Amino acid sequence: MTDAVVAVENLTVKFGDFTAVDNITFTVDRGEIFGFLGANGAGKTTTIRVLCGLLLPTDGSVHVAGVDSNEGTRAIKSRVGYMSQKFTLYNDLTVEENLDFIAALRKLDKTDYARRRKELFDFISFDRSLKTMVRDLSGGTKQKVSLAAALLHAPEIIFLDEPTAGVSPEARSSFWALIHRLSEDGKTVFVTTHYMDEAEQCKRIALMREGRIIALDTPAGLKASTFPMPVLEFEPKDAMSFREFSNIKQRDIFLFFEPYGIRFHACVSNEETWKALRHTYEEKFTIREITPTLEDVFIRREETGQV
Repeated sequence: MTDAVVAVENLTVKFGDFTAVDNITFTVDRGEIFGFLGANGAGKTTTIRVLCGLLLPTDGSVHVAGVDSNEGTRAIKSRVGYMSQKFTLYNDLTVEENLDFIAALRKLDKTDYARRRKELFDFISFDRSLKTMVRDLSGGTKQKVSLAAALLHAPEIIFLDEPTAGVSPEARSSFWALIHRLSEDGKTVFVTTHYMDEAEQCKRIALMREGRIIALDTPAGLKASTFPMPVLEFEPKDAMSFREFSNIKQRDIFLFFEPYGIRFHACVSNEETWKALRHTYEEKFTIREITPTLEDVFIRREETGQV
């Protein structure tokens, strides 16, 4: 049995004649780190707005932490925390003033708030003065304080929208260590990210395209279903012209042949034909079999609309 804390069934959201979310169904388990990926306009933000109690669905059912969205959005809001990529803290207020303001909005008891604030600052290892202006914090520290603000009312589910955008690799690693600790403590973490190495750390990932979920699985499962054939990396021994690349890409021997930095990733369509012709490609390329990345998965499914 699963311990689903989010259950979405046949969710549809329309704005006039435009369908932003088109009949999607999925569940998220308690304590799961769930990745939500897709290009801009895919329907991710609209779905998250429904899950956060900010928007009512046009059709379908949504249960968040035991609350049906049709019962009212206020109960959902008390059970979820949200951290935006662009706006969570006021730069012209101190750290203390920001959290005091959020506590007041949440109508938190002063004693509980003081205890909770200390617990969260210990959790994020915040060692600066509470009188520090937010604008004077580093990007990584600001994101950690933003996370603390989102957790202030002890939500069951935390939605993180591009939480590490624009911060250093070291800060990203430190932030994800906090995400894993939240998951270990039983918090459900819902993450959107454009960093594929971060998506690899999610237990499961949903890929959205044009309002629909086109794939939902573990990172390993997505790779296996997207690439049933081995993925090969081609590293040119000499510079290639665009015409040479186009000629190779259009040959029937490959299911796809796509640029990946200075190299190319490809799958062959017929193993026997490839064995017969491989030596001709080895004259121009160093060829090795690789494990596909989630970036490969994302690009491939976006191109084909593969479900």
